[in-house]
Amino acid sequence: GARPIAAVSKKEVMTVEESSRQNRRKAPEQRRQYPQRNMIFRGLALFAALGVSSLSVASAATTDPTGTDADDQKILRIPLHKRSKHEMVAQYLKKERDFLLSKLDGAVETSESIGLPVVAGAVQRRTAAALRGSGDDDDGGKDENVIIKDYANAQYYGTVHIGEPEQEFTVIWDTGSSDLWVPRKGCQNCGYCLPFTENTSVCKDKYDSTQSTDFEEDGSDFAIQYGSGSVTGFFSKDTVTLAQDIAVKSQKFAEVNDALGMGIGYVMGKFDGILGLAFDSIAIGGSTVFGSAIEQGLVKDPMFAFFLGDEGDGELTLGGYDKSKFTGDLAWVGLQKATYWQVKLDGAKMGGFSTKDTNCIIDSGTSLLVGPKSQVAELASKVGATQTPMGQYTIDCAQVDSLPPVVFTIDGKDYSVDGKDTVIQSSGLCLFAFMGMDLPEGAPQWILGDVFMRKFYTVFDQGNKRIGFAPVA
Repeated sequence: GARPIAAVSKKEVMTVEESSRQNRRKAPEQRRQYPQRNMIFRGLALFAALGVSSLSVASAATTDPTGTDADDQKILRIPLHKRSKHEMVAQYLKKERDFLLSKLDGAVETSESIGLPVVAGAVQRRTAAALRGSGDDDDGGKDENVIIKDYANAQYYGTVHIGEPEQEFTVIWDTGSSDLWVPRKGCQNCGYCLPFTENTSVCKDKYDSTQSTDFEEDGSDFAIQYGSGSVTGFFSKDTVTLAQDIAVKSQKFAEVNDALGMGIGYVMGKFDGILGLAFDSIAIGGSTVFGSAIEQGLVKDPMFAFFLGDEGDGELTLGGYDKSKFTGDLAWVGLQKATYWQVKLDGAKMGGFSTKDTNCIIDSGTSLLVGPKSQVAELASKVGATQTPMGQYTIDCAQVDSLPPVVFTIDGKDYSVDGKDTVIQSSGLCLFAFMGMDLPEGAPQWILGDVFMRKFYTVFDQGNKRIGFAPVA
């Protein structure tokens, strides 16, 4: 989907201009490697075009996980491109229109058939399938399905390379799942390529195993069930390269041959696949890319960190964290269990609303704040937000500046997000960034997505099974 982003070696930092020039020279050759024949979503081409980012190298001074300086060779920073608020609102309006048309036609299931996640029944079926067995201990977690949300709302994307020579893909770096999957050559329902969509995200990049000298056949089945259908394929092994310098050998990943279950959100989304950053215990393939990088000694420390730009791009640091991205000290919180990045949530409050003790996961692959339906409905009512027929909430734009903050209490410490930052505003429409979702018993009850992570630099310490938070600089 994305225009290629030239990677930078550990010893040489490439300017944005140099990177862009190389991208333009490289793009036609790469596009020819991944032809796409599927054109079932004609007319959606103008919804997507992905900008070009550059890649830089970060570093650290000691072997202790204390942050990064400018001279280390084993800590990398990967840029994350941010989808604009205008695009999110435009997609919401399209989904609303499709939903209302389906109601008028007496065919409510039409919205679900194209993967619209906000229909209540679709959400319940998706999450029930996605979180089966999520109450199990770590030893029994490998049969869990890891998709706990819909990627149609995802905002941040980066690149990964697979194979030798490298084939580039735009992926969601997702702490709410554990597997890596990308579409394979010949994949059905994986966007479409036409001359006028060739350099847009509607035209997904496809993995071609015949072009890689490092390819190893595996063949075991891969499947994730969504409310509207399944995403299916099979596992293979190849070299997965992070920022070009971190080459993870013989990494198991999924080649998807049918992405119908992702629905319209996938076609319109600015990503080709998903790279999961949760734990091996819930990986369908049994191992994660970052876990393998740790085992192969390719990163300085067994941790990674997210900085999500508020009105711009973000950055993912692998092998450590970047002290320049936050203020004060990191507050460390131990995980409840090493499946998702799940911690105890002492409570949440906003205006006259408050919750009791519960739990939550910190999820880079979800843009919104997600909680139980009844609690989110109560919260929305307290602040004057109105639920749409699709289950999302809108609020009068005139009220935005007067909204109270939402406060999440984690390990006895309050993390406050200003009320105005819980609204996605564009073209006179204000989306309230909360969504109600009833997850199965034993599953995480709240999902703190990008709305939360934009305000707090977040370090995921896999080695010590903890998360660190600090206000962004």
